Amino acid sequence: MSLDFSSGRWRKSSYSGGDETSTCVEVAGLNAAVGVRDSKDPDGPKLVLSPTDWRLLISGIKRL
Repeated sequence: MSLDFSSGRWRKSSYSGGDETSTCVEVAGLNAAVGVRDSKDPDGPKLVLSPTDWRLLISGIKRL
């Protein structure tokens, strides 16, 4: 399956602040998936999750 990452609107958490040296991830809603990438390496590798897996990941993070 090939995804067009350029179609997504990549967003950083408002908790990241404006500091470009911060270690942050960005997420983008894609057609049938959620893309996750390193904000410092936007052309680098990306993690692709199904919407269900994304919700499970966020749910697990919130429980920490």
